[in-house]
Amino acid sequence: MHGPASPGWLLVALCAATGAYCLLRMRSPVEEQRRAAGGEALMGFGMAAMAVPAAVFAPPSWAWPGYAAVFGTAALRALWTARRSPHHVHHLLGTAAMVYMALVMGASPGHHHEHEGSGVPLVTGALLLYFVGYVLLSGIRLVPVTGAAVGDGGSVGWGDRPELARACRLSMGIAMVAMLLTL
Repeated sequence: MHGPASPGWLLVALCAATGAYCLLRMRSPVEEQRRAAGGEALMGFGMAAMAVPAAVFAPPSWAWPGYAAVFGTAALRALWTARRSPHHVHHLLGTAAMVYMALVMGASPGHHHEHEGSGVPLVTGALLLYFVGYVLLSGIRLVPVTGAAVGDGGSVGWGDRPELARACRLSMGIAMVAMLLTL
């Protein structure tokens, strides 16, 4: 991504850690949770790869169309599964945002994207609005309604903790906002 190196590396670490946790969630006995975790792991690692500061590593010109192809395929899969579950609509928007960012980054390697006119492009603005709203709603959902602890901690494995899955999605939403802001 374009921008300073230090925040870029923090974004890489956040996305890679999120992707790694999503890999742990793929061990869940619940099939739907495994499927969602697989898509989220792809997003986390893909976002980590795209967030590597350009000053450190400039990907070859073929990498951006490669990212677009991988996330385009993931978007088609999310579109197919969104018929059954509204959660996958979010996956569809996330993968579409990754395709969009890959195309923008491929069109403007090494410098900020130039716009005809002023302000944020319409697609970037719409994606920012969606992901900022998603982050705010996800953050509110993480706040416990009562002061009681979530779960008993002993019977639920790391991959099956709903609050950790929500925190994982929240961190990827925050990372998506940061990546869209740096376009």
